Amino acid sequence: MTRTVVASATKEIVIGFDQPFCVIGERINPTGRKKLAAEMVAGNFETVKSDALAQVAAGATMLDVNAGVTAVNPNETEPPLLVKTLEIVQELTDIPLSIDSSVTEAIKAGLEVTKGRPLVNSVTGEEEKLEAILPLIKKYDVPVVAISNDETGISEDPDVRFAVAKKIVERAADFGIPSHDIVVDPLVMPIGAMGTAGLQVFKLVRRLRDELKVNTTCGLSNVSFGLPHRHGINAGFIPMVIGAGMTSAIMNPCRPQEMEAVRAANVLNGTDPNCQEWIMTYRDHQPAAAGAASAPAEAAGGSGGRRRGGRAARRSAG
Repeated sequence: MTRTVVASATKEIVIGFDQPFCVIGERINPTGRKKLAAEMVAGNFETVKSDALAQVAAGATMLDVNAGVTAVNPNETEPPLLVKTLEIVQELTDIPLSIDSSVTEAIKAGLEVTKGRPLVNSVTGEEEKLEAILPLIKKYDVPVVAISNDETGISEDPDVRFAVAKKIVERAADFGIPSHDIVVDPLVMPIGAMGTAGLQVFKLVRRLRDELKVNTTCGLSNVSFGLPHRHGINAGFIPMVIGAGMTSAIMNPCRPQEMEAVRAANVLNGTDPNCQEWIMTYRDHQPAAAGAASAPAEAAGGSGGRRRGGRAARRSAG
């Protein structure tokens, strides 16, 4: 059974087919968040700290840490900023971290300060990236996210994306890196732009599990990009992609609707033994309470029965 082990200084978790779905918190990332980017450049990490603690409290299994605040001289500016961010986050929490950067020097710097066995996010099928990143993965004995694109870009053909993933797994083996330390991101396309995106990724995940026997991940919210009420799409996508075999996702754990879907999928997939996590999380849950104050009054002559309230979907701040 494929098992990808990640760890902090004190806590180890396993990503695997027989394990609970691994929620990799996405919020420590300045991409598309101008205020956070400006804060980080100025040396203000208060939002980073609050986002880290909020994600852990919401149930994140790991935290993704990204410090790509600028496209200007990233080889000079990103490594020290990523190091500082990683150091701050691992002082606050004991859950494992994912070092997220497209800059090789930043990944190297991050590996030198991150305790335990972090996940590296990421390597692509581009020869330059393979030659730069895979030796670091071998040297530090850490797992890596393999993104299914190469010099030709991101193919809309799922067979091509599978071939890129297979190439990365094979090249990793050349460096002595086992396939269980490769977590493939098959690249989820926006369903609003490509109607077959869901079917594609379900098929791809099954192939990656059955043929390459690797764990998988994705940027979860990509599937709903451009659509209204994105959290509803995301929450529907979660149990379906878990059912297809996906074992982790980079997502926002602070969205209750999506975390409920993760926990329910764990129950139904048999990775929450005796429903223990579900019961501990929701045994005092009162779904009617949130909507009771704003629920319309019963029609005159009604039965006076119990009202049903709903939880409003939260819109992402990012």
